[in-house]
Amino acid sequence: MTILNRLASALNRRDEIPNQALAQEIVRTGDKSAIEELVKNLSNKDKNIQSDCIKVLYEIGERKPDLITSYHKEFGKLLESNNNRLAWGAMTALDAITLDEPKAVRGLLPGILAIADKGSVITRDHAVGILVKLASLKQYSQHCFPLLLEQLKTCPPNQLPMYAEMSASVVNEQNQKAFHKILTQRLPGLAKESQKKRVRRVLKRL
Repeated sequence: MTILNRLASALNRRDEIPNQALAQEIVRTGDKSAIEELVKNLSNKDKNIQSDCIKVLYEIGERKPDLITSYHKEFGKLLESNNNRLAWGAMTALDAITLDEPKAVRGLLPGILAIADKGSVITRDHAVGILVKLASLKQYSQHCFPLLLEQLKTCPPNQLPMYAEMSASVVNEQNQKAFHKILTQRLPGLAKESQKKRVRRVLKRL
C-alpha cells in the first residue's frame, strides 16, 4: 500500500493526527522508502498531498533529523514555492536538520534569508532558529551572528521578544555590545508592557 493512502487528505481528515502518527511510525521503523515517497510527492499535482507530505517530513525531522538530512536540497528548492504551506514547511524541516547538516544549510542561507523577509511569521521564526543554531557553531558564528542581529533590527515588534530570547544563547563577549545596543534601541517601540518585560529580562541576563 502506498504511503499516500495514510495521509490526512486521503483519509478525509482535516486534522493533523494521521500525519503525526505516520511520522512517528516512520521514525520508529526508519522506513527510508516511505521518506523517499513523501519527498517525491512534494511535487504532486494535488496541493493537499504536497502539504501532507511536507508536514510528515518535518515531523520526522523534529524527532529524528538524520532521516531527512539528505534531502536538504529539495527543501531548499521549496522555499520559493507558491504553495505557502510548502515554503514554511520546508523552512521548518531545514530548521530541524541544521545541527545535523550545518554545512549544507549554511549554503542555503541566501534563499533562507530572502524568503524570511517576505514569508509568513512561521517562516521567519524558523529562519531565525536556523541562524541561532548556526551561530552556536564556532565555524559559523562569525558569519551568522551579524545576520541574526539584522533580523533583530528588522523583525516585527511582536516577534522581537521571542527572537531576543532565542538569540541570547549565542551571545558572547565579542558580540554582546552589538546585541545589547539593538535591543535597547528597539525597546521603546514595543507596544505592550509584557513585550518590554521579556526584552528587559534578556538584557538583564547579559
